[in-house]
Amino acid sequence: MNPIIHDKVSALLHKVSRDIILPHYRSLTTEDIKEKSPGDLVTIADKLSEQILSEHLVDILPQAKIVGEEAASTDPAILSHLSSEQCWIIDPIDGTGNYARGDGAFGVIIALAENNETVAGWIYDPIKERLCHAIRGGGAFIDNEAIYTPTEASELPLAAIATGYMSDKKREQTLQKAEGNYQIVPIPMCAAEQYPLLALGQHHISIFERTLAWDHAAGILFLNEAGGKAARWDGSAYHPADKESGLLGASSPQLWDAAAEHFAAIHQ
Repeated sequence: MNPIIHDKVSALLHKVSRDIILPHYRSLTTEDIKEKSPGDLVTIADKLSEQILSEHLVDILPQAKIVGEEAASTDPAILSHLSSEQCWIIDPIDGTGNYARGDGAFGVIIALAENNETVAGWIYDPIKERLCHAIRGGGAFIDNEAIYTPTEASELPLAAIATGYMSDKKREQTLQKAEGNYQIVPIPMCAAEQYPLLALGQHHISIFERTLAWDHAAGILFLNEAGGKAARWDGSAYHPADKESGLLGASSPQLWDAAAEHFAAIHQ
């Protein structure tokens, strides 16, 4: 990864947060918040953020395609770009529901994919002013300091389980299987917060059912480069253009292996 690209993306994330996201935070009117589908919100800040991010990312890599969450929700054909030679993947505000409620768990996510492989990712928290980024084969960083996942976990690992998109049966079975073996903790409803929690060892495993590229491509790379593990339930790698559901993340490969075996009958 060319350091100039990282510097430009970092500057862009700070700019969008400063100029668009934070000024609208806790200042949204009812007209500024819409439902794309039941329970799935979009705000004026999401749209403006994606617009500016898209325009400037094209300047950074003119040959790269753009897949933004809001553009794709309007035109699903855009998703075909995910497997292109080079593609920017944008979540202009991850955790929009939290953002719209004035809750601080939200962030901006950008990933760069090449031929359906994530090669770089950025996760920016505007409130904490924290930038997580990763380069494939080049490590994971928080505010440009290399990080590594902790090697030890508590006796009862902390499990953040996103059950919202599971079937009723799978949800019930998963929670029953976790009882007594994991300490279930609330999920932040925000992948931009969940992946740093895993990489820092503050959560030990996370189970995801929906695995959209703008939510997961950057975070999976970040966690894996930090020394944790995120993969499909069969252990195969995540690819942005994949359409299947189901993903397990853990703060260490050992915790991943144990959780994969423990929940295998439900999720494989």
